[in-house]
Amino acid sequence: MIPVSQAEQIILDLVQPLSETESIDLTLATGRILATEIVSKLDFPHWDNSAMDGYAVKFADVRSSTSKHPITLEVVEEIPAGYQPQREIQSGEAARIFTGAIVPTGADTIVMQEHTQRVQKNFVKIQVTPTARSFVRQRGAYARIGDPLLAAGTVLNPPEIAILAATGCSEVRVYRRPRVAILSTGDELVTPHQTLKPGQLVDSNQYALAAFVTQAGGIPICMGIVPDDRARLTAAMSEAIASADFVLSTGGVSVGDYDYVEEILAELGGDIQIRSVAIKPGKPLTVAKFDRGARVVYFGLPGNPVSALVGCWRFVRVAMAKLAGLPESMWQLNAIEAITTQDLTADGSRETYLWGKLALIDGRYHFSLAEGSHSSANLINLAGTNAIAIVPVDVTAIAAGTTVRVSIL
Repeated sequence: MIPVSQAEQIILDLVQPLSETESIDLTLATGRILATEIVSKLDFPHWDNSAMDGYAVKFADVRSSTSKHPITLEVVEEIPAGYQPQREIQSGEAARIFTGAIVPTGADTIVMQEHTQRVQKNFVKIQVTPTARSFVRQRGAYARIGDPLLAAGTVLNPPEIAILAATGCSEVRVYRRPRVAILSTGDELVTPHQTLKPGQLVDSNQYALAAFVTQAGGIPICMGIVPDDRARLTAAMSEAIASADFVLSTGGVSVGDYDYVEEILAELGGDIQIRSVAIKPGKPLTVAKFDRGARVVYFGLPGNPVSALVGCWRFVRVAMAKLAGLPESMWQLNAIEAITTQDLTADGSRETYLWGKLALIDGRYHFSLAEGSHSSANLINLAGTNAIAIVPVDVTAIAAGTTVRVSIL
């Protein structure tokens, strides 16, 4: 067995980030990863504009204005948003202006309408001493033409989508999504559509891993159940390796008479890098690489459903981040310190992962262990899990009320 940290580094060293890109419509880009740097084509704001409804004035005209001694100005123009001002403001003049509208030439300050009084039809009293350039959003204050806006490797969430739209991008170049083949091994497995017979199990791993891959930004290629038949398993594994960037198989990686995965990987030309890891659950983990023009990484995960998911959460997720084109700062476990609400126990021989729920209470994160058996076969109490607590090697107990390192799922 090798330590968890060593296994993680081996896996990351195996992964070669995708270089293929595609151009997609901005409306379809949410969650995708930007492949090229975006620089501004425009100044932001595009022009000096008003942050308030009010009056555009010359500061020099109103610098001595007060509520007791207001300055009266002539209103020479009304400027709604989207309108090009037609007049240059002269001394003694003002323009009625609305939020977002262009500040007219000659004006340098906005006075909020709440601090004014309209008199007659075309005059306004300024009843406050404003600050110079108050409520004027200056052209280029946020970004100027040529400024970098978004770096390659940025995940496109709503704020980034808004920036792309605002700078005039209707299409955006992104990295293609990783393709991940998924297959389940075992004579005992059946699909959810089949009626269970004695000794059989429904293959939940295919669905769980497909959901994991989708959530991680990949495209799952579900290859179904492969029985413990060496020839059929060889054919299925060969097809999976040829069709994907990563392969996730479950089962067949232990030391049983029907555990063929490692032998077949070697026969297919795989370079096996990992055979077992000092982690609980999930010790039997086979990782191999194939170099067939492009690099393919094969993950042979345990068949027990919790072990398979823990392996994905701990190892495959960081590998997917690197493969997909995310920056190096995101190729790591997303972990924080939390207070455990219960005693956590482990045998100390392996790095132990205990699943449960994380909640923010009075400004501190608290981790609550899932109820029921923490067996690697018990997927029932995984429901609602949003974090896993990590008990280090050689630690057998973490007392309730103390801190524990927790990975956010």
